[in-house]
Amino acid sequence: MKKPAVFIFLLLLIPVSLFAQIDEYKLDNGLKVLLIEDHKAPLATFQIWYRVGSRNEPFGKTGISHLLEHMMFKGTPKYGTKEFSKIVQKNGGVDNAYTTKDYTMYYQTLASDRIELSIDLEADRMRNLILDPKEVIAERSVVMEERRMRYDDDPQNSVYEELLAAAFKSHPYHWPVIGWMSDIASIERDDLYNHYKYYYSPDNAVIVVSGDIKADEIITKIRAAFGSIPASPERRPVAAKEDVQKGERRVTLKKEAELPYIIGAYHTPSFPDQDSYALEVLGMVLSGGKSARLYKSLVYEKKIALYAGADYSGLSKDPYLFYFSAAASPGKDIKDVENGIYAEIEKIKNAHPSEREVQKAKNQIEASFIMGQDSIYFQAEILGMFEMIGDWRLKEKYLEGIRKIKPEDVSRVAKKYLIEENRTVGILIPLKTVRSVK
Repeated sequence: MKKPAVFIFLLLLIPVSLFAQIDEYKLDNGLKVLLIEDHKAPLATFQIWYRVGSRNEPFGKTGISHLLEHMMFKGTPKYGTKEFSKIVQKNGGVDNAYTTKDYTMYYQTLASDRIELSIDLEADRMRNLILDPKEVIAERSVVMEERRMRYDDDPQNSVYEELLAAAFKSHPYHWPVIGWMSDIASIERDDLYNHYKYYYSPDNAVIVVSGDIKADEIITKIRAAFGSIPASPERRPVAAKEDVQKGERRVTLKKEAELPYIIGAYHTPSFPDQDSYALEVLGMVLSGGKSARLYKSLVYEKKIALYAGADYSGLSKDPYLFYFSAAASPGKDIKDVENGIYAEIEKIKNAHPSEREVQKAKNQIEASFIMGQDSIYFQAEILGMFEMIGDWRLKEKYLEGIRKIKPEDVSRVAKKYLIEENRTVGILIPLKTVRSVK
């Protein structure tokens, strides 16, 4: 139930103004509902968002939010284990879920005349999850194997994990969403039940429905299904804040791999901080295709890297990171690649990028919405994502901010944030496997 990372960037770029009317409701128990009528096709998507991710987890139980996401498909007294997805599929729909550092989301896309099925299923598992101990043990093993495949056996993801752990010392972004292996192994049924009861309640959730629906009919059905579910006691907010980094941090991982790899990160504010818009454009100037600065310099001209890029991860509940990464070409020194990245960053600090270059970056950001503007799924998802960090209306502010960015703003944020004392670097050093000859 992994979220493809490429879609996160695309989602940022769908302007809310392109949507049909958005109707907002709030039930007495605190449940917020956002409804979008889009009658282009007889389909609808139902999404329910819970304000709980890895940042909400207690020390020693990392990965519990992700494991609970898996367990949400394991049955209630009304619908047995594995019945949830089977019911959706039998009705011609698709369903899935994903967990992030800030939230967890579940969705179904069905023929619009079947969307009431989603309302019934989600209301049922919001309050009636069984969490059978045998199922917990089995699914815990599944998640541990998932962790082995995605991190332990993937050299670049392993370096990324070490980078995060070094970059964040006091904030729960320190640990991976999937959790540490020893923590996953320690999660018991009661841990999951307490986590479920604490965070899975209407006052901590948002429902978004988009598609061929009638808002007045859907909200009536949602009220009937969810209205009697009680709110939970007030939750403690995540109070941890990351201290200012005062010097470069470096981690090195020696692991079986084909080529050296580098990933680096700088602490940056998250959206809607005023600097977030310029950081987004900076990321595109450095990494917006083969004509962007990092690829052009390191891959095309110097031929020292197979690929090189940068990414600003600004859509987070708390301040997060601006990344760069690259893989060295065969026979090339990863130190030369690292120095080449810093050289391109310094150029932007010392001389503003051209008006044409910045406008191209802004055009790329705005144009990317075309890939998703007709999708009812993405219409709903973008609202949910922005609601999780504050308010769905922030989406309009995003594109307004991007349009105002000037070349001097790009240089300014590079000077402010992309500095050595604010940097954490991870290096992958390949270990070649020695195979015996029989």
